[in-house]
Amino acid sequence: MHDAGIPLRLQAFDITPTRGYLPPNDPLTRLNPTFRELEDLAAELPELLAAQRLRPKLEKLSLSDVKFLYPNEYERAHMLAAFLVHGCIWEHWQEDRVTPVIPASIAPFIVAVSKQTDHPPVLSYVSYALHNWRRIDPKGPVELGNIALMQYFLGGLDEAWFTLVHVAMEAQAGPAVHAALRAQEAAMSGDSAECERRLSTLHSALTSVNAVFWRMPERCDPYIYYNRVRPWIHGWKNHPLTPDGVVYEGVAEFDGKPQKFRGETGAQSSITPLLDAALGVVHESSVLSEHLLEMRQYMPVGHRTLIEVVEKRPPIRLFAERHQNVREIFNACLDELSRFRTKHREYAADYIHKQARVQTGANPTSVGTGGTDFMPSLKKHRDETLTTKV
Repeated sequence: MHDAGIPLRLQAFDITPTRGYLPPNDPLTRLNPTFRELEDLAAELPELLAAQRLRPKLEKLSLSDVKFLYPNEYERAHMLAAFLVHGCIWEHWQEDRVTPVIPASIAPFIVAVSKQTDHPPVLSYVSYALHNWRRIDPKGPVELGNIALMQYFLGGLDEAWFTLVHVAMEAQAGPAVHAALRAQEAAMSGDSAECERRLSTLHSALTSVNAVFWRMPERCDPYIYYNRVRPWIHGWKNHPLTPDGVVYEGVAEFDGKPQKFRGETGAQSSITPLLDAALGVVHESSVLSEHLLEMRQYMPVGHRTLIEVVEKRPPIRLFAERHQNVREIFNACLDELSRFRTKHREYAADYIHKQARVQTGANPTSVGTGGTDFMPSLKKHRDETLTTKV
């Protein structure tokens, strides 16, 4: 369907040149009145978690069938349900205990909505970030200062800023994704001048992405992140408190058996996998590389399909090796991508590794929210990016 020799249309993969992987239309801010009870409970989530009274209320939730959702409401419905499900599971994380059961009042609903959105029935990056923002000025840009978070766990500036930085980065990455595809196509057609021009655009966009990423510490404190934000986004695969997974009560197809799903993590963003594929950054087989392939199942289907299409094309690196005018800007793009990965590793150390003075079962520092040994992995990815230079 996607011939490697035909210029790819980003829109065919639910991507736009300006917004990248963010939805082309701003996320919906409210479901139709049939689902008012779901909206009201989600709005009350911070207060219920603070009082540790979510599960009793959630068990009494009466939800209408998903058939009463309009097609443009599925993403918001999944987002609200996923926040409630995670809140329910991790409500007592500070006591190092969980009730590994999602009540029948919401488990069948999130599974049904997940089938409509093609997302796993868990909180993933697509619901936590890509569809969890609104513009303050509807006519203004999607950038820090003009975007607000819609759904919280506990609430507060640090939680909002952590997610909004990711949203703003995704917006800045739109031109990067578009430029990377066009640079690869220029290389395939042997047009070195066009490839150089597109790589220059890619470099500029990556610089903008990094400028946003560098702002994370401005309003998201490492201590607050570790103790008030991170605990809620863990999943129930490779987590010490859910060794067998979590039961989705009332879901016939699961037959009462515990299910294991990864938690929300930036590894579910499609930006770097796409850039790696286009540029030719190869990550040698390891536990991390296998994990990243698994993370694609948590991406929207169009996003992961585009990565697979780009991987089947010749990487730009092969062209850069043969064309001097392309080589310098190609290496500069890798340097910028490496800077991102270096900063990511620094944040992982500051926001996670250095925070836990006492190791807890519920919020382990040994693995990330996606369930991997992240510190060695992040260094490995940075090093592999640099070795791709020609």
